[in-house]
Amino acid sequence: MRVEEIVERIWPGARPHVQVLGGGITNRNFKVTLDDGAYVLRVGGKDTELLGIDRRVEYEASLAAAVVGVGPDVVAFIEPEGYLVTRFVGGKVVGSEALREPEALRRIAQSLRAVHNGPPIPGRFDSFRVVEAYAATAATNGVTIPAGYDRALATAARVERARGPAAERPCHNDLLTANFIDDGTRIRIVDWEYAGMGDVFFDLANFAVNNGLSKDETAALLRAYFGDVRPEQERALALMRFMSDFREAMWGVVQQGLSDLDFDYRGYADEHFDRLARTASERAFRRALG
Repeated sequence: MRVEEIVERIWPGARPHVQVLGGGITNRNFKVTLDDGAYVLRVGGKDTELLGIDRRVEYEASLAAAVVGVGPDVVAFIEPEGYLVTRFVGGKVVGSEALREPEALRRIAQSLRAVHNGPPIPGRFDSFRVVEAYAATAATNGVTIPAGYDRALATAARVERARGPAAERPCHNDLLTANFIDDGTRIRIVDWEYAGMGDVFFDLANFAVNNGLSKDETAALLRAYFGDVRPEQERALALMRFMSDFREAMWGVVQQGLSDLDFDYRGYADEHFDRLARTASERAFRRALG
């Protein structure tokens, strides 16, 4: 369905101004401006359910994030397609360099704590099962599984044993730079389609590795989140850095067989396989594995 038809269905007769929002590599996002303000219309990409995305869960997670003041206000959820309408958050996207500043890390930790301590959401996110599911889906859709997958999977099994059971809390699970918006008061987080009950250390590691945090900056993030830095926290984050890149790598693999967007998913997968291999060679990671 054309975006004009979707907009007319949601706001019949309104004749709003519609602007494409760039940056998405899964969905199509639009800024819709009316007399009473601006909104974001999110139109899911092709076959995104095969990426483990449940639009009803995304909607519920978005509501939960809005309740704790981190996500944008949710305006509408259009079924059966699963289109999501939220209030447009004014502010600026925070670049990765700015995200690594001490004050930004403090504010991000505050936002993540609010989400993790917020109301539970339907759906689970288990990175160990996600990578396996992505491999199966990719193979079903004719995508060749990269040679590095088997070795990474064997390492992931060791990570899972070393990590052990973890309490499940509401998590975002996709903390890319583009998903942070500074509204002047709080750092807001958008794009909740991968949210689910999961391991908070996946969120923390996902943020750290996606935004290039150094060892000292990672310690500052942990200190801002927990109040101090304990060895077991450093070990958990080191382990889940590997799983963050493994998930991203396999996401890039499965998208090669699913997405019709103009994006280099093969290059994306290769980049993350290279990065997880570097992580696996680091002394801190080997120590965390035991």
